[in-house]
Amino acid sequence: MMRRVLTTFLLSVAVAACVSTSQVSPQTAPVGQAQRPPAAAEAQPPSRPGAAPAAAAPAAATDLTLPHAKDSVKFLALGDMGTGDTPQYEVAKQMVAWRAKFPFDFAIMLGDNLYGSQAPQDFVQKFDAPYKPLLDAGVKFYAALGNHDNQTNRFYKTWNMNGERFYSYTKQNAKFIALDSDYMDPKQLKWLEDELKAAKEDWKIVYFHHPLYSSGGTHGSEVDLRLILEPLFVQYGVNAVYSGHDHIYERIKPQKGIYYFVSGSAGQLRKGDLKRSALTEVGYDQDQSFMLNEIVGDDLYFQAITRTGKTIDSGSLHRQPKPAGAAVQK
Repeated sequence: MMRRVLTTFLLSVAVAACVSTSQVSPQTAPVGQAQRPPAAAEAQPPSRPGAAPAAAAPAAATDLTLPHAKDSVKFLALGDMGTGDTPQYEVAKQMVAWRAKFPFDFAIMLGDNLYGSQAPQDFVQKFDAPYKPLLDAGVKFYAALGNHDNQTNRFYKTWNMNGERFYSYTKQNAKFIALDSDYMDPKQLKWLEDELKAAKEDWKIVYFHHPLYSSGGTHGSEVDLRLILEPLFVQYGVNAVYSGHDHIYERIKPQKGIYYFVSGSAGQLRKGDLKRSALTEVGYDQDQSFMLNEIVGDDLYFQAITRTGKTIDSGSLHRQPKPAGAAVQK
């Protein structure tokens, strides 16, 4: 893969450059002229032989474990969802049902947002149709690309990438940074360092497709990528990292003080692929799932929920102290 070739080069050259304190202006690729694929008028959930059974009724409101605080940062996390199959639609229905209890206003997409064909009608069948109630309600989706996504998908207006492979945005006291882990070139690394160095927000949350830590049997930890990114995360005080790629749910034990989640089963699923290890705090591989998240002051609350509305993990994580010697932003 292209990413593998690049990281071999980067391990010997780019790591040293990206962790230096030299000042270089951030650069981003120019937005091209590609147009958003036209949407079809209607798209219906597929009906296929052997499809998964219909999801159970949405869980009761009392099952919400998040504080649902006023003016908090509320967001959805989902990865590896774009199959267009019945389970994806059932997970989407759960998202809609849970939003009635927990009104998140944006979602982070962890890559492999579309599988297989990626023609205009596929954007409808595999994204617009399942998430239509959320889109109609004003929920904004912010995508990171995965290895199954076409690079031109970054021009799809509803994914809010504005034509960029990597980008950032702020939600109250939290800085969100989306990366392209498929093509981790020096330009992106330098941009990332500049973004982290300049961030004034209390929380720094980074998300991308390939997990630095994972107990998934099919892929597992992307160690080459970890050697490149983790030094920056530690140096500049990244608090939490979300990834997909392995079609499981896993909450990783804190690594070098950083919280990691793998949430790659909002459409795809590999039953039995979780190989519990010393990394695993909590894991689940028996059904599709997604995550609800809430930042309240110095705490990040999370709740992982299955296709049938079952909660498989929940809790809160306290914001870590800023790294010693970190520059004070004014």
